[in-house]
Amino acid sequence: MQGVLYVSHGSRYADALEEAVTFLEVVKEQINVPLQEVCFLELASPNMKQGIANLVAQGATSIAIIPVLLLQAGHYYQDIPQAVAQQRGLYPAIAFSYGQPLGVQDRIIHILAERMEQAIAEQRPDMKVLLVGRGSSNPQTVIDIETIARKLKRITKLNHVEACYLAACEPSFDKKLHAVVTEKNSQIVIIPYIWFTGFLMRHIHQKVADMELNDNEIVVCQQLGQHPVMQEALKDRVIEAIS
Repeated sequence: MQGVLYVSHGSRYADALEEAVTFLEVVKEQINVPLQEVCFLELASPNMKQGIANLVAQGATSIAIIPVLLLQAGHYYQDIPQAVAQQRGLYPAIAFSYGQPLGVQDRIIHILAERMEQAIAEQRPDMKVLLVGRGSSNPQTVIDIETIARKLKRITKLNHVEACYLAACEPSFDKKLHAVVTEKNSQIVIIPYIWFTGFLMRHIHQKVADMELNDNEIVVCQQLGQHPVMQEALKDRVIEAIS
């Protein structure tokens, strides 16, 4: 019997967990598979070991591991495969498959443009957009975020779209935010390439709140979140993994 295990990042914040679980429950309803469970990489329960055990206890003979991740980075290449490898030894009769993160998709980039349109009433001529990625030690992360920034610039026909990162990559969000405020851009729009709320979104909002704005307007757009296109994109990854 086929099972599906959704592996989300996890958070210490209740609202972030609720957002992720609510999102995944909607996706589960669109997948014609009898056994589906949600687990977390860290900071929340159940973890991957418990999620796999729950599926096996319900009779799963095949389990598709679905990373609820935007891009290929450390969690995708290291943490999740290591956890699966440990469980293979406990369940040698179970067939495991491993899905892909969402990756760089034009339909997701259109969501970023939509989030910007929702956040600002009018674009000023000197508007500068900061696309903020999570960051990773994996060099593919920078390639992907820079690609997304270029595509966003082309889709929106904006003059100034720059990428920055919350961790592990340069330029950092903190430095880039300080730089664009110092440049006296009158309108700064921050677009988080982040799926759910949580620590990183709180960090972005706090850094903006700490800035001395003077004549600057800084707008933080909503995360990708519950958008129907995100649900569709993850559903496609599930279907790929179980087919």
